[in-house]
Amino acid sequence: MGETRTWPAVAVASAITLVCAIVGGIAASAAVAELTRGPRVAELREAQAAETALRWERWPAGRIFPATLAYTSEQGGPELARRVGISSRTDCRGAVDTAVAGRMTAAGCRAVLRATYLDALQGIVVTIGVAAFPDEPKARAAVPIFPGDGAAAPGLRALAFPGTVTDRFSAGGRQSLIVRTAGPYLVMATAGQVDGRPARALGEQRETMFSFTEDLAEKVGAILTAPASPDCTAKEWRC
Repeated sequence: MGETRTWPAVAVASAITLVCAIVGGIAASAAVAELTRGPRVAELREAQAAETALRWERWPAGRIFPATLAYTSEQGGPELARRVGISSRTDCRGAVDTAVAGRMTAAGCRAVLRATYLDALQGIVVTIGVAAFPDEPKARAAVPIFPGDGAAAPGLRALAFPGTVTDRFSAGGRQSLIVRTAGPYLVMATAGQVDGRPARALGEQRETMFSFTEDLAEKVGAILTAPASPDCTAKEWRC
């Protein structure tokens, strides 16, 4: 009859302990690696999007609307539009005409920031509005709320400052409107002449008179969506 060998209980226990230690070591190493690894590309992208969407409320208004904005004149030369003032109000409904206020709110508008600029010759006044939305798809979906043919109304309300050359700029004096998207923002620019005359009083209007307002809107949009290096240690970043 052959001899049967069995593992001593101590040897079996030691083997099990060794296996558990190896498994535990691997798990611990994986946990440490997960905790100490840098953020993934997708996580950085999400952090960038989240930070950009909050710039409207975290950045100083003067950073969004700088003192001057560059544009190209009708003659093709470089010019600067100068800021007259920035509105202290940010509510969506108060910044646009009543006819579209409800649709803006329903579309997810969080706030509308507004500032007014003068062109280099101080003959044209431009109000720029930045409507903040939760994300880019919602901002794009809001574009059809406004006329697509450049008509000024219903659109962004004129922002005048008493005691300045813009004080005659009113709803009736608006003569153009452009709407552009920039990430989670809808950037609008409405313009008119400083004397406040309505479009119907002008007769035949030059098609390019207000074309420079697109430059201004694009500049503000570029400021708001400029890439930034994520700082996962700062409170405004969530990596």
